[in-house]
This record gives sequence, C-alpha cells and structure tokens, in this order.
Amino acid sequence: MFGRIRSLIIKEMLALWRDPKSRFVMIIPPLVQLAVFSYACTYDVKQASLALLNLDGGLAARELVARVAGAPVFSDLVVVGTEEQLRDAIDSRRAMVALRIPQDFSRKVEQGGGASVQVILDGRRSNSAQIVSGYLQNIVTAHNTQLAPGTRIPPLVTRSWFNPNLESIWVVVPGLVGVLTQVVALVVTALSVARERELGTFEQLLVTPLRPWEILVGKTMPALLIGLIESTIIIVVSSWWFEVPMTASLVLVYAAVVAFVASVIGVGLFISALCSTQQQAILGAFFFLVPTMILSGFATPVENMPDWLQVVTLANPVRHFLHLIWGLFLKGIGPAQAWDSIWPMLVIAAVTLTGSALAFRRRLY
Repeated sequence: MFGRIRSLIIKEMLALWRDPKSRFVMIIPPLVQLAVFSYACTYDVKQASLALLNLDGGLAARELVARVAGAPVFSDLVVVGTEEQLRDAIDSRRAMVALRIPQDFSRKVEQGGGASVQVILDGRRSNSAQIVSGYLQNIVTAHNTQLAPGTRIPPLVTRSWFNPNLESIWVVVPGLVGVLTQVVALVVTALSVARERELGTFEQLLVTPLRPWEILVGKTMPALLIGLIESTIIIVVSSWWFEVPMTASLVLVYAAVVAFVASVIGVGLFISALCSTQQQAILGAFFFLVPTMILSGFATPVENMPDWLQVVTLANPVRHFLHLIWGLFLKGIGPAQAWDSIWPMLVIAAVTLTGSALAFRRRLY
C-alpha cells in the first residue's frame, strides 16, 4: 500500500515539475506577489475597538471619555476597571488600542498642565493602530480647545506592544505565509484530477491496483509538500530579508501551516473532482480565492464587516491562520493559545477533505 502511494506521489511531483504551466504557477507568481504585497499593501481603519481604563473619575476625565466614546471611529468601547483587564483586552484582540487615564488626571488639568494620558497600541496591527493613535490625538486636540485658558493636556504618551516601531511590513509579510501558500496549494490540487481527465490518463489510473482513497492520498501529499516548501520560503524571506522577528516555536508554526494547508487541499480536491478540464479548475480555484482573501482580515479588518458577515468568516481557514501567524511571529504565543486557532482549521480540513472524498468517489462510479 505504502509503495503504491509513494509511486503515485512521485508521479504527481514529476508531472507538476515537467509541466511548464504548473512549474510557472508554483514558482513565478508567489515570488512576484511576495514582492508586490510586501511593499505595496496598506490598511485603512473606519471602525476600531478601544479599551478604556479611567482611574480618575473626575470632571476632566469624564469629559475626555465622553468625547472619545462619541467618536464614530470607535465602534466598540471596552470599559475595563484594572490594569490586568486592560492588558487582557489588548492581548485577546478585543481592543486594537487602549486609553489609560491616571488617577491624578483631573487635578493636574485644573492646575494648568502636567496631566497626561497613555495610549497602548496593538503592534500586531501596526498600521491600523497607528492610524487610530492619530485619531485619538485629534480628539485630545479638539478637547483642548474647549478647556479653560491655562488648562491643557500635553501630547499623548504612546506605547506599542508586540511591534514597537509600528512597522506595517512586520504584519504584511507574515500574512503572506497564508495568502500565497493558499494560492499555490489550492491551484495545484485543483488541477490534479482535472489534468488527468484532460490528458486522458485518468482512466489508466483507475485500472492500476490503487484504491480510490489511495489515489486521494497520493493527490493530497504533493500539495502538502509544496505548501510546506512555499511557506518555508516566505518565512525565511520574512526573517532574513525583512527582519521580521520570529518569537514563537517553529514547531507551532509548522503545525499551523500543516493544519491550514490541509483545509485548503480539501477545497482544491473538491473543485478538481467536479471539473473536467484544467480551465474549469482554474476558474473554480479563483472563484474560491477572491472571497477568502477579502474575508480573511489581511487587507480589510474583520471588525469593519457587518456582524453577520463576521460569522461567515469563521468558516474561512485563512482568517484563522492569519490570526495565528501574526501571534506566532510578533507575540510568541504558546501551544494553548495556538490551539484556539488550530482546531477550527482542523475542523474545516475534516469537512473539506470528507466532502472531496465523497465527490471523488461519486465521479469514479
């Protein structure tokens, strides 16, 4: 059994490498996209979540809180009562930015200066957090114009967690591990069975001693290996060329990649089982790619989407993987936190692989 599967895997790898079109798809587009996205991708923020810790309770503090809460950009205001709750709000991504008002804020404002508030940013979403910090600065500036003469709040004291310099490339490049790996793994698997049918070799494959599930495994493993190679290249480039720090265990990183690629392979095999030509398979793959990219949170924050659409994104493996890979690169999360994003991808993989197996068997008989 293992000898038959190994022979099919070798045959699939050779077929992919010898086909100029497949070789082009595996090598050139990912490298071009890696360069383009790394330098050209930007973010915009229309809605943001803010954690608020007001330790003062005085009049000046209440007025500032009211102005912040009334800003349209802050769609979700998370009021916390302790430093630990504020830290947890940022840590769990319930808040993109946190505002901390100290105990003596109102008194110092009334005395004519020296008061300050602290802004804490989530560096895992560096560009968005920096934009939100600018919004807060504008709010404080507008608030200053309504204070009595001699009572002014100095510039904000800002700190950024996980990404101290707020370099957006630290967010973009790790995200490309998921974006580009999905493209290659999906296209390779979508073309696998369709290519056999179009070339007329699928019937020859059926008369071999290979069982249907062995054929399915043989079609799956090359895509998994290619996905691992693709992700490894991007991880090396991000760490070596772009100097993005890797703060988590590589074992966790590759566990996440395997779970993610498995979920994508299931979709690709399902598309391949339904298509008769490679052109149909390519169109089916890109029909799936476009919405998953939009709903992943890579270019458009998930928090900006309607509530019902945010629920839909839970079925998108790219969303779970991006959430996880940003935490692995910038935050150094452990196995327990990583598992919270890995198990949804495993569930998606189980569903998609089962569906592709059923579609594959139906086309066989």
